[in-house]
Amino acid sequence: MGFFERLKAGLAKARKTFFEGLSQLLKGNKLSDEVVEELEERLIAADVGYETTQYIIERLKEAKPDDAFVALKEILVELLSDGNQLRLDSNTPFVITIVGVNGTGKTTTAAKLASYFQSLGKTVVLGAADTFRAAAIEQLEEWGRRVGCTVISHNEGADSAAVAFDTVNHAKAKQRDIVIIDTAGRLHTKKNLMEELRKVHRVVGKVVEGAPHEVLLVIDATTGQNGLVQAKIFKEMVNVTGVVITKLDGTAKGGIALAIKKELGLPIKFVGVGESVEDLRPFDPREFVDALLG
Repeated sequence: MGFFERLKAGLAKARKTFFEGLSQLLKGNKLSDEVVEELEERLIAADVGYETTQYIIERLKEAKPDDAFVALKEILVELLSDGNQLRLDSNTPFVITIVGVNGTGKTTTAAKLASYFQSLGKTVVLGAADTFRAAAIEQLEEWGRRVGCTVISHNEGADSAAVAFDTVNHAKAKQRDIVIIDTAGRLHTKKNLMEELRKVHRVVGKVVEGAPHEVLLVIDATTGQNGLVQAKIFKEMVNVTGVVITKLDGTAKGGIALAIKKELGLPIKFVGVGESVEDLRPFDPREFVDALLG
């Protein structure tokens, strides 16, 4: 099964629950009050959020389309487009930090990204900078063995900035293409977490100019609007450059991608649809909208 089929299967429940019959509902160009109300209810129920739903409906009304369903799809694709590609054109090593709350799939996302980049012929080094959980260090080391790339780690409780420093230095010395640093998701307070992440970013910036070149926030799609709250907090704390949406594999509604892009201006860079390494791929707005709406 190809990635689009897996994405479609992952969003099947959302498609059936919220968007089934939408093409019939929106057939033709008569956007009556009843049709608008129905569409509004469906979008909000699918985690699109009130603000983004209003924007979509206003755009649809302005368009005065011959086919409202086709127009809706184009509005969603346009909304999700822009900034989806990673900027892999900087000096090597290209440094990515992975941020997000614990439980979103941060550590596995770091490993899957490593596998993806290796499939493109890039050399990758992983840094286990989530030193607050021994399980996170062990998990990343195990993933490193599975995908065949170097993992730099210290002991549990070590300074995460020191791990990041060693990781980037190793990659620089060995002339590796990409560094992916897994960071802690939950410290005792938000202030601690913010200081920890900023320190990691300061340290890597001293080793490689402009690093980190990408700060990817991992959001669990099944958390719905809570994911939007998380994204707001992390965007305030550190310079998040893009989002990875994980767990689009059955129970997720999918609309959170639209809310994150519209309300926070954060592009979706990757989506994950399952547990295996092949289940994380670059985000394609049109593919996503086709899978969501059918």
